[in-house]
Amino acid sequence: MITVHHLNNSRSQRVLWLLEELGLDYEIARYQRDAKTMLAPPELRKIHPLGKSPVIQDGEVLVAESGAIIEYLVEKYGDGRLVPPAGTPDKLRWRYFLHYAEGSLMTPLLMKLVFDRVESAPAPFFVRPIAKAIAGKVKKSYILPQIRQHLDYLEGELAGSEWFAGSAFSAADIQMSFPLEAATARGGLDGARPRLAAFLQRIHARPAYQRALERGGPYELLR
Repeated sequence: MITVHHLNNSRSQRVLWLLEELGLDYEIARYQRDAKTMLAPPELRKIHPLGKSPVIQDGEVLVAESGAIIEYLVEKYGDGRLVPPAGTPDKLRWRYFLHYAEGSLMTPLLMKLVFDRVESAPAPFFVRPIAKAIAGKVKKSYILPQIRQHLDYLEGELAGSEWFAGSAFSAADIQMSFPLEAATARGGLDGARPRLAAFLQRIHARPAYQRALERGGPYELLR
């Protein structure tokens, strides 16, 4: 039995979705973020030293990191599903987007989240305007342009196909879901980029995606 160490409102929702797409049985060990800090609870450190989610246990095997988990599950249980054939251009795109999602796209989105909190964090009255001004300048001059550049790039990448790794839905689309949902929630992704908006509509309509939401519970990134 596969166990998913699932943190609410986190990347681990993608793992539940993948397991549903593959039709695998699994159990969920649930963890809740601290309501004030939004950090994972210390109990997760008992599972993995970094105390992050997602982490899965499959027998004696422990796997962390979303991309590594997706590759592990597809290779072990996929039977050729959700991955393009080896040696094809689509397989190279599949591998690229599997790593791009966290290696490149999530960086400016995470930075925006951090600097948004700097702007709104409690501080002495004489410090608050300085912190707010610095955070606003960093977002305006670097973070927001970076996010726009990534979103424009991805909008173009979907010009020739509905999916990121070719004509068929794949695990690369599952991996790309979280940063694009995060961009919708806090990074400016809206109907002005119709291909990305349509991609999100397609994945949200998938029965396996809906089942994963039912199993995983509230997923606030969608707000």
